[in-house]
Amino acid sequence: MIRVMFVCLGNICRSPMAEAIFANLIQKEGLTDRIEVESAGTGAWHIGKPPHKETIAILKKYEIPTDGLVAQQITPKDKGKADYFIAMDEENKQDLLRMFGENDKIRIAKLMDFVKHKKEENVPDPYFTGNFSYTYELVTEGCYQLLQYLKQKHAIQ
Repeated sequence: MIRVMFVCLGNICRSPMAEAIFANLIQKEGLTDRIEVESAGTGAWHIGKPPHKETIAILKKYEIPTDGLVAQQITPKDKGKADYFIAMDEENKQDLLRMFGENDKIRIAKLMDFVKHKKEENVPDPYFTGNFSYTYELVTEGCYQLLQYLKQKHAIQ
């Protein structure tokens, strides 16, 4: 089982959006028995809360299920919870590296690292920009490319 955890700042916008989109992709490809996904935030502000209303709205617009999305905070104890920790921006990535250190058994990367012709190096936080549509566009492309990477790297059919 390959375990992926998406990480952003508060776990109410970008990372739950990525979790929902990625879960939808793996479900459509029949890979739920091969890949698990969840999300978390580096901050504790929203623990136990559902995603931002605009995150829910855009996911529903594209008919992506949002059931079970609840904010949680990532902690050093979570080091073994995933094989891939996928950060939404450089700050999140650096937080993960400080928390877990360099490790051969886990991969810490930014979502946009998997996109060949990327528009951005980081996924902008729509909590501050207000542009949930643009975030959705970036996250969707990143999740698709991440899935292609995992399928190739792990020889998943």
